[in-house]
Amino acid sequence: MEIQLVTPAPLRFNNGNKITALRWAKIFKTLGHRVKILQNYDSKPCDALIALHARRSYRSIRRFHKLYPERPLIVVLTGTDLYRDIRSHRSAQRSLKLATRIVALQKMALAELSESLHSKTYVIYQSAERCLSRSNGGHAFKVSVIGHLRNEKDPLRTALATRLLPKQSRIEVQHIGRALDRALERRARAETVRNPRYRWIGELPHGKTRRILAQSDVTVITSRMEGSSNVLSEALACAVPVIASRIPGLMGTLGTDYPGYFAAGDTVELSEILSRAESDPKFYRSLKSICKSLSPLVAPKREVAAWKKLLHEIRR
Repeated sequence: MEIQLVTPAPLRFNNGNKITALRWAKIFKTLGHRVKILQNYDSKPCDALIALHARRSYRSIRRFHKLYPERPLIVVLTGTDLYRDIRSHRSAQRSLKLATRIVALQKMALAELSESLHSKTYVIYQSAERCLSRSNGGHAFKVSVIGHLRNEKDPLRTALATRLLPKQSRIEVQHIGRALDRALERRARAETVRNPRYRWIGELPHGKTRRILAQSDVTVITSRMEGSSNVLSEALACAVPVIASRIPGLMGTLGTDYPGYFAAGDTVELSEILSRAESDPKFYRSLKSICKSLSPLVAPKREVAAWKKLLHEIRR
């Protein structure tokens, strides 16, 4: 098949959507399909359109459906779609109706969709290549935060939590991510100067980011909303323990009973769980063991098989 894959974020940005789009393009090519990644559908003929974002890709979705109403149209739901836009934006709601199939990235997404949409919705977990976590080899307890500076990520929550740690704590935070908000950038720079436990280092290439993640004792995901998380998949693939905000987009992968949650936006609870991960070996081992046990969920073979099944189905 000739597939157009639409992702509305600028392709020059090294963000989660771009990483996802590139990974899927590789999968589709492996399965024998031809793929073109675009920011907007170009109106040229193709056998199927796969669009990330129900709301932000609506114009592309509408245009493709108008030109080729009988051809397969797959809409992939992001966090802002699931937990905001499909509730209030007509364009997002319309995209779901036009879609031949809907793809969600974790199982709790189904709770946000009307039952009438469940039959055409597939859950496909995002995969990551396996790697081995490595000791950082130093005295510090290394914590990574990987996420761009934008409001939905609550990016400075970990920095604020480290201010509350006891003096004897060895926790040091490295925060990787592009500044997408000027005010948050100013705050991150100021925090790097005033807080000896925190350092914002900006955007890095994916390979280097992955190495820092693999050398972390813990990675923290503080998002207020997520459709899923590439960072979470990478952490599970590397068996790096995760501390995460208790939101559906993360619980859909980690499970409802995961012990490493804190209430989204709760600085005190995050500080307490960071301190516990550092000082309580039994608790730390439990986090690491659970994350390691979940690694098959994000295995590349699983994602390839899921897409192979879906693409075969829509060709009938």
